[in-house]
This record gives sequence, C-alpha cells and structure tokens, in this order.
Amino acid sequence: MEWRASESSPPIDKLVLHPNFCEILASKLGEIRMAVEELQSIIKRCVIIKNMGWNLVGPVVRCLLCKDKEDSKRKVYFLIFDLLVKLCNPKELLLGLLELIEEPSGKQISQSILLLLQPLQTVIQKLHNKAYSIGLALSTLWNQLSLLPVPYSKEQIQMDDYGLCQCCKALIEFTKPFVEEVIDNKENSLENEKLKDELLKFCFKSLKCPLLTAQFFEQSEEGGNDPFRYFASEIIGFLSAIGHPFPKMIFNHGRKKRTWNYLEFEEEENKQLADSMASLAYLVFVQGIHIDQLPMVLSPLYLLQFNMGHIEVFLQRTEESVISKGLELLENSLLRIEDNSLLYQYLEIKSFLTVPQGLVKVMTLCPIETLRKKSLAMLQLYINKLDSQGKYTLFRCLLNTSNHSGVEAFIIQNIKNQIDMSLKRTRNNKWFTGPQLISLLDLVLFLPEGAETDLLQNSDRIMASLNLLRYLVIKDNENDNQTGLWTELGNIENNFLKPLHIGLNMSKAHYEAEIKNSQEAQKSKDLCSITVSGEEIPNMPPEMQLKVLHSALFTFDLIESVLARVEELIEIKTKSTSEENIGIK
Repeated sequence: MEWRASESSPPIDKLVLHPNFCEILASKLGEIRMAVEELQSIIKRCVIIKNMGWNLVGPVVRCLLCKDKEDSKRKVYFLIFDLLVKLCNPKELLLGLLELIEEPSGKQISQSILLLLQPLQTVIQKLHNKAYSIGLALSTLWNQLSLLPVPYSKEQIQMDDYGLCQCCKALIEFTKPFVEEVIDNKENSLENEKLKDELLKFCFKSLKCPLLTAQFFEQSEEGGNDPFRYFASEIIGFLSAIGHPFPKMIFNHGRKKRTWNYLEFEEEENKQLADSMASLAYLVFVQGIHIDQLPMVLSPLYLLQFNMGHIEVFLQRTEESVISKGLELLENSLLRIEDNSLLYQYLEIKSFLTVPQGLVKVMTLCPIETLRKKSLAMLQLYINKLDSQGKYTLFRCLLNTSNHSGVEAFIIQNIKNQIDMSLKRTRNNKWFTGPQLISLLDLVLFLPEGAETDLLQNSDRIMASLNLLRYLVIKDNENDNQTGLWTELGNIENNFLKPLHIGLNMSKAHYEAEIKNSQEAQKSKDLCSITVSGEEIPNMPPEMQLKVLHSALFTFDLIESVLARVEELIEIKTKSTSEENIGIK
C-alpha cells in the first residue's frame, strides 16, 4: 500500500483499520518525510480516530518502550502518541493507559509509569468526573509501585535500578495539579470532597509504601537530593493542603473508628492505616519533616503516650528497616523524659506493656545482632524512665511472659540494682524491700520444674538468681531483715536451694555418662548421637561431642560453686546472729 501527503483521506481511513496501522504509518512517515502539521491534518481528518484511536495507543507505547528502536523512529512514535492523546475519547483513553500501566513487571514497571504519567494527567484534566478518575489512576499507579523493591543503601538509592525513586518524584508532579485544584476550589461541593478523599487515600498508601520501609540517612548538604525525604515532605504537605494537617491527624491514632469527611475506614483498612500513621510519626519526630507545624506546648509524656501505639506497630513487623524505625522512635520519645518520672499508671495503657514485650521478642528472635543489642538498650532505657512501682510492675510482667533465660537474667539483674539503691537510701523503697520484694522474689528464687528443671537451658537465670541471693545475704543482716529475706529463708531453701542441689547431681551424672559413651565412641571411631538440653544431636564427631559435654559440665560446676558460696554465707550469717543473740541474753 502506497500513499502520499497529497492523497485524500478515504485511503487513510482504511489504513486506520489495518491491525498494524502504527507500524505502517511510522514507516511511511519516514519515507515521505511528512511534516508534523501534515500528519496532524491527516489524523484529524480520520473520524474513526476519536472513537477507535485508543486501540492504537498500546502498540505505540510498546514501540516506545522498546529500546531497539532508532531515535528517528522513536520521535515518530512520540508524535503519534501525542496526537492520539489529544484526539482520542478521554474516557476510553484513560482505561487504555491504566491497562498499559498494569501490564509490565520488574524494571519495566517504572519505565511504563514514567512514560505514561504526563499523558495520563492530560487525559484526566479533560474529564468532568475527576474524583473517580484520579482515584482509579492513583490506585493503579500505587499498586504497581508497591511491587518494586525499595532501595536500602545510599548506593542502591543512587543507582535506582528499578526506578522507584524516579517514579516517586514523577508521581508528586503528577498529583500536584489536582491538589492545587482542591485548594483553589473554595466551594465545599460533593465532588470536591470526594477528590479530597481520593488524595487522602493516596497519601495514606504512600506513607505505608514506600515510606514505611524506606531508609533515611543523616541530613547533609546533599540532603535535598534524598528522593524519599523529598517524597515524604511533599506527601505531608499534601495532607495539610487538602485540609488534614498532620498534627490533627496524628493525634487521632487509637480511636476505634476513624472518619474524615465522607471517607470511612473499616477494620481491615484501619489495620493498614495504623502502618501509615506510624510511618508519619517517625517522619515527623525522628526525621523532623515538617516538625515546625507541631504545637510546642505538648509535653514529652503526652508525646510518648501517643507514640507508644505507633512504636507497637513498628515492633510487630519483621522487616529490619521497620523494626529499626520503631527503636529510633522509642529512643527519641524516651530521651525527652527524666529518669524515674514515668508513673506506673501508664502501664495500664496496653501499648506501655506490649512495647517492652515487643522489645523482648526482637532481643530473642531477631537474626540481626545490631537490632538485638539496640532492643536491649531500649528496654533498659525504658526501665530507667519508670517510677519504682512501674519498674516493679514491669519486672513481674516480663518474668511471667518472656520465657527466655537470658531475658529473665537481665530482669533479675535490674531487680538487684533496684534493691541496692533502696538499701542505700535513708528511706527504704517499699517496692524493693519487705513484703513487696518477697512477692517478687517468689518469681525469681524457684525452679520452674523443681529438681527436673533443665539446668543447662536455664543456666543464665539460675546464675542471676544465685548472685541476687548472695547479694541479699551479704547486704541484709538477719536482725535488720530489711528485705524480708531471713523471714522467707526456709521457703527459699525448700523451693530453690534443695531442688537445685538435686538437679545438679542428676545433671552431672547424666553428662558424665554421656562423656563416657562419647569417649568409647571415639576409641571405635564411630559417629553417635548425644542428648543436650533434652534434644538429641545426631552424628556429631566424638571430639566435638566431648567439647559440648565438657562445656555443660563446666556450667554445672560454676553453678555449684556459687550455690556452695551462698549456703556458706547463710550459715555464717545465721551462726553470727545466734551468737549475738546469746551474748545479749
């Protein structure tokens, strides 16, 4: 088929119906060097373009996304694409463009979005029912962006292999005209309110993805080039522009039902919204984005109270960057508060107990050492901020719920420190002396399963308990009995010391027998299994078995030596007191 610029329109109309119209048209344009004005004139004369031209957008866009095309041909395809955007039915074109955005995967997602955002904005501007169209477009764009991996390091952000950073910046430019339209529209019409709600939904989604997991680095002279900081700043700015300044929104966290204008969030959306609000709190309080909008009269305790709910959300997640943000927000909130000033009544608020329990989970389950250490430091900082009754309450809670020997040892060490401070004061602290302390010691100085307790698995807790008991015996005289220890000594011996003796004898006998079996296996050079802490470890080389078994025996000897020292101190103290009493008589 041959045609020229001077030919009449009917042949062109027939050509439009050809399935490879775009390819044919592009090649013919190259041959006849048709001017832009002539091309526009020809396509305008094709009546079918207005109603059917959107079918041509797909092939044109795919050609534009193909990197193998020559630059001269790409210019032609861009020319055709621009004309189709101007001439086609906007409703049909909108759906066509959104389908094209949904098609790609991997690195092609960003390429498609960056190509189609501007045409999509142009098409939406032509439509009357903008709220629905904008909502549909933003939802489609966000769904695709959420499939892209979020760069983690500075190098990854600079490389931007999947184009997420470029897309975030382009998406802001895409959304700005619609935000400005809301600002300029002074009438509170139903359509305008719906547009606000669609923009609000988009802001919430953006706060969750990519901003919830995005990494932020220390601000520097180049801080303005940080794409995620720019994106976050613009999103928070959008919230204020559409009538939802973040101070008003962020303090709504915790309400059973959140409603903004015509927008209601059901239970599942509320769960998603919690992630968005936590992300917003982190951006404001840790990164300092738009923090100047926050009222300066708010007390540190008030800020901690509502941030604890956001911190709880962070610690429930498993991503390294999200947990890290929760720890940073907790540290930022706690450092504003003086030690011993957080009243025990705050522990009646659910999050004030679930957050330390979340820290324990990170300390014991997280595979990343830096996060485990940070969680331990944050738990200690949290303990320091509580008043005496608050510390006492938290200690009881964690001893009952942690189920981890190392964590329990950490709590017992804190109990020892509180007793030490109490005994050094002229006025005793009732929570760490006398009857209240005895109630707490009942949770510390006992073996969970009596003499059959796995001493190796509970060795950290047992050693901490023995060290606490040794400290109490040394510091508190029987005549003073400030801690109540001497009154309860009989129960402590029956519930802790005697079962521990029996357990040590049983455990040592078991491991000595295992060592004998391992030595015999070593002579025969056979592989055999051993039982450590109730779990069978199969097919371990005999020399490795011996190391494990001797290590266990060393632990038992260490426990036994501290136990013997405690019993020796008790005997010395009770004998000394008896002699003093006889002397007095």
